[in-house]
Amino acid sequence: MTDAGHPDALSAESKRVAPRSPRAALEPEYMPEPKRPSRRARHPLVIAGNAIFTIILVVAIAGGLVYSYGKHKLEAAGPLDREKIVNIPRGLGLREIADLLARENVIDQPFVFIGGVLVLKAKDDLKYGEYKFPKQITVREAIETIVEGKVVQHAFTIPEGLTSEQIVARLAEVDFLAGNIREVPKEGTLLPETYNFPRGTTREQAIQRMQQTHRRVLQEIWERRSPDIPVKTAEALVTLASIVEKETGRPDERSRVAAVFSNRLRQRIKLQSDPTIIYGLVGGKGTLGRPIMRSEIEQPTPYNTYVVEGLPPGPIANPGRASLEATANPARTKEIFFVADGTGGHAFAENLQQHQQNVARLRQFEQQVRTPAPADRAMPFTEPTASAAVPAPPAAPAPAKNAKQKAKARTQ
Repeated sequence: MTDAGHPDALSAESKRVAPRSPRAALEPEYMPEPKRPSRRARHPLVIAGNAIFTIILVVAIAGGLVYSYGKHKLEAAGPLDREKIVNIPRGLGLREIADLLARENVIDQPFVFIGGVLVLKAKDDLKYGEYKFPKQITVREAIETIVEGKVVQHAFTIPEGLTSEQIVARLAEVDFLAGNIREVPKEGTLLPETYNFPRGTTREQAIQRMQQTHRRVLQEIWERRSPDIPVKTAEALVTLASIVEKETGRPDERSRVAAVFSNRLRQRIKLQSDPTIIYGLVGGKGTLGRPIMRSEIEQPTPYNTYVVEGLPPGPIANPGRASLEATANPARTKEIFFVADGTGGHAFAENLQQHQQNVARLRQFEQQVRTPAPADRAMPFTEPTASAAVPAPPAAPAPAKNAKQKAKARTQ
């Protein structure tokens, strides 16, 4: 049975198809009047406000997209396929730095770097210098590296025992330093050590740093000195330490060599150090270039401790930290002699008799070296050595300038 048979359905159908009266049919049919927009909605300020809101919305969306894209670019791995050092010269602007990094393949696009610098407000914080960029460094990391000034440090080592003139000559050969040195620093005022300098550091700045380090280290060592050392000032300590430095390069001997010279100073025995002869002859050049002649041993100079009593007027080199420490705290011994033992070390003695025995053993060793050894017994070579305790033949030259191959202390 369908719904058509239902009374309500029939009633509705009859209402729909029931004809109107002829008069009603001729009358026009009225539709409800549509609502007009309010005067407020049509106000120019409202229209302008809607437009501004739309623009702001569009800009916000675009800004968000740009921010998202920029953030991705700033933090994405860069194109650098291996660690690389890039030098950013002084005076480059933001655009020039960006172009330089792009040419060196540190970054992909200069505009990303420029935008990152501006967003991070780092334009005025970029620092020139030589930078090491790791593999695949991001733009953000590159900016932070330059802003923080993490420049490459170049190591420069000053060996112990060089004169100030020799150190200045070495500084002149270093290619990562700039400028000239106006004058050679005072002897004994530079601390031998390994220093790190960024490219472009001036040589004057390098000298100043070495002097500052020397003063700091000397002050620390002087405050820890043994109370009974025979020198009364820090400057005198440097002078004595420079002699110790030139006499031995072996760490295990420094304190004993320092003790020998300290004991001699206390007993008013001349130091008789061969390196002081050389310095008195050539000064800051540091090397004589030949053996010391017998006539030069007694040649008067202010530095020749075979002639002058006590310490020379100043250092003969720049002693290192270890020699300063050894001189400030020498070994507790009664030794007043030492002589080369032919193997790079020294034999020490408390009296002349022991010293002469040590010299005799050295002579015997030298004779063995001069005698051709069997093929299966190669002997080390040692330069001939002489000592005032056991005079060499008159025609023989004095010992070589190398203090480590010579008799170090001699009798009066």
